[in-house]
Amino acid sequence: MADKKPEVADELAQSLNDLFISLSSMVKSELQGTNNMLELLDKMNVRVGEEYKGFGDVASGLRVFVEQLKNKSGNFDEYVQQIDAIEQQVTEFEAVISVLDRYVSLVESRVQSVYQHPPP
Repeated sequence: MADKKPEVADELAQSLNDLFISLSSMVKSELQGTNNMLELLDKMNVRVGEEYKGFGDVASGLRVFVEQLKNKSGNFDEYVQQIDAIEQQVTEFEAVISVLDRYVSLVESRVQSVYQHPPP
């Protein structure tokens, strides 16, 4: 019977050793899986960072483009004011021409009247 106890102890030690190896293998696998996920997340973060950097470059380019358009439209404002002034002058000129046209028509009708009915 004395021989059976060391045999049982050896089996128990072997079982505990197997359990420990299995648990450590399981924990190692879990940690490796977590590590793999973290590496994937890191790669995804780098990729997203690159994309956002590209968006930042595009946004910066758009800002410069908008500033250029703003400057160009500011230059056009001066021309628009000049065109408005010319349009106002043309309107006034048309009014003067209309008055002159009526006056010339009136003079023409008087001249025709004098030629048709000469004074005695």
